[in-house]
Amino acid sequence: MNNLPSTTEMRQAVRDRDVDCMFLSWLRSPLGQLAAGATAEGVCLLEFADRDLLEAELAAVGRVFDVPLVEGSNDHLARLQVELAGYFEGSVHRFTVPLVYPGTPFQRRVWQQLLAIPYGQRRTYEQIALAVGKPRAARAVGQANGLNRMAILIPCHRLVNKNGQLAGYGGGLWRKQFLLDLEGATA
Repeated sequence: MNNLPSTTEMRQAVRDRDVDCMFLSWLRSPLGQLAAGATAEGVCLLEFADRDLLEAELAAVGRVFDVPLVEGSNDHLARLQVELAGYFEGSVHRFTVPLVYPGTPFQRRVWQQLLAIPYGQRRTYEQIALAVGKPRAARAVGQANGLNRMAILIPCHRLVNKNGQLAGYGGGLWRKQFLLDLEGATA
């Protein structure tokens, strides 16, 4: 991301004009590098850095929040880094870092249902559709799930087909399997 302002330039702009921004950090994980973004309100992005459409997603997130992206960190990203390390070590089962996830009302209901899936459990697309009051909307649940910008944090990896098989994960099915195994996820 060579065209981003430097952290020093952005922090000066924030001080001079009270400008909000989204800080973007690169975090290491057992699944590869993660791109993490946070505004002053909370974390709004966590994606695998090797995704084909990452640059387009970063641009889209910048438009959604209408703030400049700047490489750097803030308190939310520092907290996220600690919580993610604990998650991968098996000691953190619930993230407490504030999350900011704008979307349509339907998308937000789906994401809230994903957040409600307990650590170590799985749900089907149909179960989530029923939980959001749209029992015939399993495909729409899948679409909303695919638009989730916060891998791991909003645990879209906990969704499986009704036959229990893994399906659809932007980071790759091998990562989904890793996360489910890490959590000891059961049907």
